[in-house]
Amino acid sequence: MKKIMIAGTSSGVGKTTISLGIMRALTKRNLKVQPYKIGPDYIDPSFHTFITGRESRNLDSYMLDDEKIKSIVKTASCDADISVIEGVMGLYDGFGIDINNCSSSYTSKITKTPVILVINGKAMAASSAATVLGYLNLDKDVNIIGVIANNVRTESHFKIIKESIKKYCNIEVLGYFPPNEKFALESRHLGLIPMDEVEKLSEKFSSLAEEIEKYIDIDRIIKLSESEDIESKFNLEEELKKRNLYSLAKGRKVSIAYDKAFNFYYRENIEIFEKLGIEIKYFSPLNDESVPDSDFVYIGGGFPEIFAKELENNKKIRENIFGLYEKNIPIYAECGGLMYLGKSIIDKNGEKRDMVGVFDGESEMTPKLKRFGYCEGEALYDTVISKKGDFIKGHEFHHSIFKSEENCAYKMKKIRDKEVIDEWVGGYSKKNTLATYLHTHFYNNLDCIENILQNCIKVRKEI
Repeated sequence: MKKIMIAGTSSGVGKTTISLGIMRALTKRNLKVQPYKIGPDYIDPSFHTFITGRESRNLDSYMLDDEKIKSIVKTASCDADISVIEGVMGLYDGFGIDINNCSSSYTSKITKTPVILVINGKAMAASSAATVLGYLNLDKDVNIIGVIANNVRTESHFKIIKESIKKYCNIEVLGYFPPNEKFALESRHLGLIPMDEVEKLSEKFSSLAEEIEKYIDIDRIIKLSESEDIESKFNLEEELKKRNLYSLAKGRKVSIAYDKAFNFYYRENIEIFEKLGIEIKYFSPLNDESVPDSDFVYIGGGFPEIFAKELENNKKIRENIFGLYEKNIPIYAECGGLMYLGKSIIDKNGEKRDMVGVFDGESEMTPKLKRFGYCEGEALYDTVISKKGDFIKGHEFHHSIFKSEENCAYKMKKIRDKEVIDEWVGGYSKKNTLATYLHTHFYNNLDCIENILQNCIKVRKEI
């Protein structure tokens, strides 16, 4: 397999820009590029997908065990010419202080992926070698095969960095990249602006690739990407058969909300529906008048607060969704979906906007992150995706609070280094509708699929 990981010394070092530029440079050579992102990010993968024309996948060691991660990489990369994995935060940063807990470095080891380390070369000379040497020595099982220096303005500055690293670290320096505001991607409270909101995106990335080619040795990166094949003991089809899910899914249909307001989904979650033969229908809460006829509805995360006025104006589909709730049609909503199913949202201008109204609660944006990071929820009673006492692993990442007197469905915990560091209650369930801030990956929670399908069958019998 040809695969490479672009990792950084820290967040903000420029690994996303460099990763995107390398991906685009590779696709311009008519190579099939399979992209990946470490961790639970939804926005960076949308840029990956736009550039490569292939669905980017999340590799998240909290959500998924090693075998499932290897299965995703092996399956998604089988017909690609090269895979490019973008890291998260710094190379050794993960969940807690254990460098083998949800870090980019750990993922590189289990997927046997060579690593290119991106450093910030600004205002550094020989000290850049000390930085690189520290990363090389912290875990010598991590296969760091090259370095790229970002924020380096001149060839002469780069030469000092390159020669210093070569002398003290004995590792290749594959190039540098100068600061350029032209390629800066705007940010929003959850990260980068989603790709479908960036104007002239194709032109921007094409220009980025041209600049990357000027300063970074893409041919050498391709050669260095030669790596071992990986095997996995996890077989999704066998797991689905063991649970009799093919039988439960026969003839079922799912409607999935997808537009500018709602587009945060793990690709594998949707692929499970596809593998089970469930018919998938997409709809837009912004533009459509009703949800397609289906057995259950899935509303993912996104930015409903940005499009609150448009969502409020589409009264017909709000009434339609409320009607589905009243009919007991299973509805599962995550994060932005929770905000949408509430009574109202206070938008960015401070105006209250009416939403679906399944739950008597109001969403309000906060200046700082309200919840951030991995957590798990214990079901306090049966919901559409879980039985009482079930544990659901996932992550929360939101700048809003949902103010409500409704009873909560889950007891939430954040556990770090085997210690519970935070506890709260969250998620709301009424009839066959569940809405929660928790994002989850169904590979890790196949019980969720089974529970949804059983609820579908039960409702159809009652209608």
